[in-house]
Amino acid sequence: MMASDLAQMPDTNLKVQACGDCHLMNFGVYASPERNLLFDVNDFDETLPGPWEWDLKRLATSFAVAGRSHSFRARDCKEAAEECARSYREHIRSYSRMRLLDVWYSRVDAATVHEVLRRGACKGLDKARGHTALEALSKLAREKNGQLQIVDDPPLVSHVSNEGLSELVRRLFRGYLASLQDDRRALVERYRFVDFARKVVGVGSVGTRCFIVLMDAGHAKDPLFLQIKEAEASILEPFAGHSRLSNHGHRVVTGQRLVQSASDIFLGWTSEGEHQYYIRQLRDMKATADLEVMSAVDLGEYARLCGWVLARAHARSGDPALIAGYLGKSPLFDRALASFAIAYADQTERDFDTFQAAVKSGRLPAELGV
Repeated sequence: MMASDLAQMPDTNLKVQACGDCHLMNFGVYASPERNLLFDVNDFDETLPGPWEWDLKRLATSFAVAGRSHSFRARDCKEAAEECARSYREHIRSYSRMRLLDVWYSRVDAATVHEVLRRGACKGLDKARGHTALEALSKLAREKNGQLQIVDDPPLVSHVSNEGLSELVRRLFRGYLASLQDDRRALVERYRFVDFARKVVGVGSVGTRCFIVLMDAGHAKDPLFLQIKEAEASILEPFAGHSRLSNHGHRVVTGQRLVQSASDIFLGWTSEGEHQYYIRQLRDMKATADLEVMSAVDLGEYARLCGWVLARAHARSGDPALIAGYLGKSPLFDRALASFAIAYADQTERDFDTFQAAVKSGRLPAELGV
């Protein structure tokens, strides 16, 4: 719905590789190939080239909505949105003065996140280094009759007794190998296929084909968990145009590599008939900030951090000098974007009230899930 609204508003026609679903919960910590912890955008199902304004408006609005959901004062909600815009404006100007290679190599590390979020909001980040394949193995698998097996946890994780589906996953895996660069393909080929299960990975993915695959390198203490996730057309396509890539898994992987300062070495794509997929590690030192323990001050600092990361992402794929020139040096843009975020948060609440009334009246059938 927001993509449709944004597409009807004016924009500068300055394109970047947009995240497409750029809200505050789609940022987090993960491990680089060098095993350093980085903070970056981490969800790319909707990524597509599009106006830079769409990402920033969605991000600023998410801070206004999050502040309200925590019963923060109206002033605090607006200030968080304004801090997000100010940080984006200031950092995109900084990136516009840098050499292109310096922009490409720049990154925000976990130490910076700790410095910005000095309070309890960093709780999950402290545990990120423990979120490894071995840790996943202890939670997601067990040994049965001398063989490792993924543990069923319905309705989120469940095995499927279907030989055709088993063969499908193996075919998908063969196609995935072909998408990897030579050294990474050689690494993956040293692992052997052990087990797979269907996994529900999020509300937006309900109804799509998503699996987790357990592999090992010949013994149980050398596991690798991969996630196979079906990729559909980006929600931005009706408004920003179709992807130049025919495989939407390829679209997701390409967008992620363009936006992130460093990406999972196991990222790849594949397809089977009309269904397209991307594949990545299931867990690799991933963590997110804990919004439940954030104060209003924390939320504002987190908004500055996310605005910074988004500016870096857009500077990699767009022209930061043109964007910076449009934004200018004064806080006028920051205040305007904060006003937009508050107005859109108001509309979000009105829409939700309408939705609830429709459910209550029976006009919109709904059931409580179990």
